[in-house]
Amino acid sequence: MRHIPNILSTLRILLTGVFAWMFFRALGEEAFSFWWPIGVYALAFLTDLLDGFLARTFNWITPLGKILDPIADKLMAVMALICILVGKITMHDNGQLYIVLFMLMAVKECLMLIGGGIMLRKHRVAYADWYGKSATGVFTIGVVLTLLSFALPAIEPWNVAVLSAAIAMSYFAMAHYAKTQLFIDDTPEASTPDEEKLFERVDRLVGTPRPKEQKAK
Repeated sequence: MRHIPNILSTLRILLTGVFAWMFFRALGEEAFSFWWPIGVYALAFLTDLLDGFLARTFNWITPLGKILDPIADKLMAVMALICILVGKITMHDNGQLYIVLFMLMAVKECLMLIGGGIMLRKHRVAYADWYGKSATGVFTIGVVLTLLSFALPAIEPWNVAVLSAAIAMSYFAMAHYAKTQLFIDDTPEASTPDEEKLFERVDRLVGTPRPKEQKAK
């Protein structure tokens, strides 16, 4: 039962591909066709809410889940941005503006992935704080509004305003994340056996000797 949140995160990863397939099929079709990928995106968002609720309510929190959940979130977010960018360029609808927004978001996501990798090397598991959750919430609203703009063009430019606000908030959240979680010198001990196993796998993958092995030498 405690792996249900991880199953939902895996489902969300699979839905990313379904969403992209439906979106690109909708390009060139009637505006009504975009309601299908919008529905898939909404379903993925609901699985995100559900797995978080189950993990917190029943304490079904695992180290794998701490990694799988943000990966699933970022995959869907990046895929949604790619689809929006391609769609707006294809439809000649403020394509250059969306290129700028996409590049800003892509840079932020790359920096977050690098920071997450550094934290794993330090035997730390990143956690989302209030700043990050707020930025993610506003970003989700912006993405939904932008997807809706393909079916309901009158929504633009309100979706652009929300996306711009979300990107600004995400950069602030990233700075706060770096200050409070990344730039810390001490290396804590694993708090659970699962985390210990996770850190062992990371050390073997990157070829870093375990602290106990170093002491033994």
